[in-house]
Amino acid sequence: MKFFNDCKTVEEVKKLYRQLSKEHHPDSGGDIKIMQEVNTEYAFACAKILKGENLSPEDADKELKLSEEYRHVIEQISHIENINIEIVGNWIWVTGSTKQVKEQLKDAGMRFAPKKLAWYYRSEAFKTKSSNATLDEIREKYGSERIRSGTIRIK
Repeated sequence: MKFFNDCKTVEEVKKLYRQLSKEHHPDSGGDIKIMQEVNTEYAFACAKILKGENLSPEDADKELKLSEEYRHVIEQISHIENINIEIVGNWIWVTGSTKQVKEQLKDAGMRFAPKKLAWYYRSEAFKTKSSNATLDEIREKYGSERIRSGTIRIK
């Protein structure tokens, strides 16, 4: 591996993956071959770390599948302009000019939260009852990391 050798935790791998995706994704002017290498190494790095964390093979497999699931959703929507993508806790939230791209968001598996006026994705493992909390309150409680803001990709 040439990208993820220094990562010690899955969170470090995920953080570096987001950074590398912003730099090398073809939609951002990056090289498709490098992005493919990053994607391949990402899966191996996650698996390697999960096996070293003394997780059962089943738990390590669940973590790897969950990580891949979220990466896949973000890849499907990362090219859409004028939207904000962020990770809040274990959910992906999308805001911004979403009305004209709602079919693309639905195709990526996202759902609309009318009270929050935002689209979200969460794995079935994180299904919860409907909340009256605002998106800002949820951000404050669980933390937030912007993946992309508007038409400008964060680097």
